[in-house]
Amino acid sequence: MTDINIDRFLAILRDEVASYQVPVVDLIAVQTRDPFKVLVATILSARTKDETTAKASGRLFQVAPNPASLARLSEDELGKLIYPVGFYKNKARYLAALTTALDAFEGKVPSRLDDLLTLPGVGRKTANLVVAMAFGKPAICVDTHVHRIMNIWGYVQTKTPEQTEMTLRRKLPEKYWITVNSILVAFGQGTCKPVGPQCDVCVLRAECPKLGVTPRRLAGAAKKGVPKTLRLISWNVNGIRALEKKGFVDIVQGLGPDIFAIQETKAHPDQLSQPLKEIDGYGAYFAHAEKKGYSGLAVYSRLKPLQVISGMGSKEFDSEGRLLTLEFDSFYLVNAYFPNAQHGLTRLDYKIAFNQALHGFIDGLAAQKSVLLCGDLNVAHREIDLANPKSNEKNPGFSAEERAWMDKFLESGYLDTFRIFNQEPGHYSWWSYRFNARSRNIGWRIDYFVVDAKSKGRVKSAAILDDIMGSDHCPVQIDFSP
Repeated sequence: MTDINIDRFLAILRDEVASYQVPVVDLIAVQTRDPFKVLVATILSARTKDETTAKASGRLFQVAPNPASLARLSEDELGKLIYPVGFYKNKARYLAALTTALDAFEGKVPSRLDDLLTLPGVGRKTANLVVAMAFGKPAICVDTHVHRIMNIWGYVQTKTPEQTEMTLRRKLPEKYWITVNSILVAFGQGTCKPVGPQCDVCVLRAECPKLGVTPRRLAGAAKKGVPKTLRLISWNVNGIRALEKKGFVDIVQGLGPDIFAIQETKAHPDQLSQPLKEIDGYGAYFAHAEKKGYSGLAVYSRLKPLQVISGMGSKEFDSEGRLLTLEFDSFYLVNAYFPNAQHGLTRLDYKIAFNQALHGFIDGLAAQKSVLLCGDLNVAHREIDLANPKSNEKNPGFSAEERAWMDKFLESGYLDTFRIFNQEPGHYSWWSYRFNARSRNIGWRIDYFVVDAKSKGRVKSAAILDDIMGSDHCPVQIDFSP
């Protein structure tokens, strides 16, 4: 851990964020100390932008300002009132069950952490925030901003928000417990953003350790022409139209890569909005499956390609929209979405056939110039690439056959770029939506940048951007010398 002056850091940020937009739950707490409204707003705020939470809370509280009025609404009515907050169907179900759960506390929101954790839809972050904001009791609420920024400072070295909370309970002076969430959420939304943090204007820029940070890339900072190092990002977005509502264009512009490759767009180009097809500063290139709402790829590039190749000349595989190749002066970028072997390995033969065909296709390109393969390969290569290897040995993505193909592929002259720089377990790029897998970091590393071995020296860094939300996958990144 680094030795920062936490008193100084928080004092500077308290003054800095005084003029920032107040986080919505804090605003509701200031406007009303009603524990019910603070609790409901906190439940709605998970995985949701503040402006969306504010509007949804306002609509709901007009109709249901207390538990009794909430009890009169059906789950369907609740869903319509709170839409489009993230996971609104689940949250509607939680709210529908909330009043019954409150009966155990005489219809009132309890003030004890353990009691709050018994309520539907309430985890540690929500419970701590209600204790602090509604009841004014010392409690450390750790959301993604607090977890991320405390690790950037090196004040903690933790993998999950829950680990951060427990560490802060031991280390952070109690006088900051109530206020630290408000300060760091405002700072995380306004300056130290998860996507493209504004280190260049940060009030702590001279003192912050900046551990694991990828600062924003300022437009016009590089000279005209090809920069000395290209930044490439790959992300399985699990539906680009859904991700557009969560700020996809802002994410692209905030990260500012030279090339942004995405998989599983689940859309034909004619189904996309103009903002998705015309991101400022980028050319956009697409490949799609014959079946709508399935598979699909896109590449956004600041560099103009020499040619764009959709598929690999095989009707059997190209009909599913799984490969999009861009040729540049000194390298090929191959954006791929590998098939899933499916439950019971029912599609394993198809996947292995696709893998072998792609291997031959890439070998042909590598004979001409450097090749970068990126995308969702739908395989965790080694035991360190997933949280529970033993229980998944016969499951899709970790079957012996898929791993053996990956062994053969890499041994034939290709490199997993992330493992050039990092040989540690616990780094994942996909998490199930079930069982709070992401917050517990129970994941798989199945998204890759792979480079031909002779081009190893051109790979300057590799990273997994696991703070970027919006999909069940997170982006992966490399810096590459053109």
